[in-house]
Amino acid sequence: MVENLSYKLREFLKSAQGKNVTLDYIRRELKINPDSPAYDGIRVLMFNCVKEKLVRRDGKNDGTFKVVTQVEPIQVFGTLRERRPPFTLMFPRDRNTEMEMDFANDVIMREGDIVLISGQSNFGKTALCMNFCGENIDLMPVLMGNEYSTLDNQPSARFLNRLDAMNWVEWANGDGCDKFTLLPVRADYAEHIVKDKINIIDWINLAGGALFDISQFMEAIKLELGRGIAIIALQKGEDASAGRGGQFTKDFTDLELLIDKLGQTESLLTIGKVKEYKKPLRDKTFAFGISEGVKIVNFREVKKCGKCYGRGYTKAGECDVCYGLKFTDK
Repeated sequence: MVENLSYKLREFLKSAQGKNVTLDYIRRELKINPDSPAYDGIRVLMFNCVKEKLVRRDGKNDGTFKVVTQVEPIQVFGTLRERRPPFTLMFPRDRNTEMEMDFANDVIMREGDIVLISGQSNFGKTALCMNFCGENIDLMPVLMGNEYSTLDNQPSARFLNRLDAMNWVEWANGDGCDKFTLLPVRADYAEHIVKDKINIIDWINLAGGALFDISQFMEAIKLELGRGIAIIALQKGEDASAGRGGQFTKDFTDLELLIDKLGQTESLLTIGKVKEYKKPLRDKTFAFGISEGVKIVNFREVKKCGKCYGRGYTKAGECDVCYGLKFTDK
């Protein structure tokens, strides 16, 4: 009888891995008669399972156990395995020169990576997202977020205008069907990630009290990507070193692009975290303009002004080298 109960318990625990369970819950699931010896015997068996690390006490002494998720060791050597090359992600181009962003060849992207674009409102987040989409259109990317569809699940007028402005991209195939997938999703993005595709989320909007949850949101997204990647946009405060959520935004980010305004008409792109690269890129800065809301123009590397040390002013007033912009062309 005990052996039979032990077998049933272990089979139940296999199906409950990762969950919290109580003794009463187990008794109900196993249909144990309260008048039988097994009713109290299940407690002894559970403590044996604690010793075997099949379950663990939750520390509250309320009879709750966490069922441990069982894992098998991964053999690294002595077995055949597929070596995957870096993910070929095309970066946006300067529409005046048709040159890809300068740093693109020095970034190594892998399957399952996340590109995070954290930027001030109205200074290029969506332009970058749309250009990533356009440059990689033959990979049939997936678009979702607040910028692309209306509340009644139609393409937004602004989104359609951007598509028209990007006349260098063939958005539809020969049959007139979309070469991208537009999903009317504004929350629970991980549940809608299309595996093995480029998933572009513009943008994730978290309530003020939930900003610290961004790390868990991004982890959940990363787990669903398979061999694809995600490009995620977040709002960022002026001159902030991270998007909303602070340092937690960086936890699962593989390439971080920070966007600020530069003067009144241009944007400043600063490279933040870079997980893998051919040469150091962190803190490099670039300037660019945006034409027709979506065309990237005059993309170039810049540096902090040597005269005012990036302050924009000297003792005499506004810096006469950078004219208060804090940066000069490199």
